[in-house]
Amino acid sequence: MRWAPELPPGWVAADGVGEPAAAVVGGGAPTYAAEPTAWPEADPDGLDGLVADTVLDGAEYGGLTVRTVSVRGDSARYRGQPRRDALLTARFGTGDDALLLVAMASGARAADDAHRAAQDAVRWIAGAVGRSRERLAQDMRAARRGSLKSGLHRLTDRCYGRLRARGEDLGLDEGAYTASLRCLLLPADPACPVRLFFGVGDGGLFRIRAGDWQDLDLAPDGTAVPFRFRATVAQPGDALVMCSAGLAEPLRGEPALAAHLAERWGGGRVPGLAAYLADTQTRVKGYADDRTAVTVWDA
Repeated sequence: MRWAPELPPGWVAADGVGEPAAAVVGGGAPTYAAEPTAWPEADPDGLDGLVADTVLDGAEYGGLTVRTVSVRGDSARYRGQPRRDALLTARFGTGDDALLLVAMASGARAADDAHRAAQDAVRWIAGAVGRSRERLAQDMRAARRGSLKSGLHRLTDRCYGRLRARGEDLGLDEGAYTASLRCLLLPADPACPVRLFFGVGDGGLFRIRAGDWQDLDLAPDGTAVPFRFRATVAQPGDALVMCSAGLAEPLRGEPALAAHLAERWGGGRVPGLAAYLADTQTRVKGYADDRTAVTVWDA
């Protein structure tokens, strides 16, 4: 007789060995398989453009805990296409003066260079934020909302100007080399509870507070680049969620998914990295795009 360990809740046995079952919510099984199938075709002279199927990261600073992930969508996995979403995490500075940045971008659907545009967007905005760290940290401590909004708007405009220029250099049609961009800026200082969101394009910003799932996304400013900005003040027990459209759409379209994640992440419950990855991959029929998300818990 072969011994097998007792399985944790939510796991099923496969060939006598415990393997995690992919959770499914909503009315029916998804079209595609739950695991990766084909890798994208590689160019031997362009290997710097390869994108991993999944990126997972996390951090803890005092009472602030971060989990973030970017996962290739089921459709792209099946077709052997690269992940169009890009994810960048960075700490600028040291000690309580440090700023934490999570930047995510989604390249335009069906564009050949979608993944490259997304990678450029997160790198360029991160560089701009890092070079402006001292001023941003001062403004966040002083709660200068107007200064923060105008400053981050300028940095975002410059990032999109570089994307346009890069598209011209590649000989692409105007606006073809672009991406949706969402950023979360967090002070490491435990005395500063400001959580700063900014960006352009589709996606989601949500909060779990006292067991309630709240949609915090606002309509963009009526400017040439439709800029989004929101400053929130964290409370103990909050879980703040920023995500790309690939997760925001099922969260808004299938209430069972929001309820499931509120139960998993609410009440100060912080999952480990592997559990967070499994949570964000909870499957919903009809939604097969890349999913990129960050969740910030405040103790």
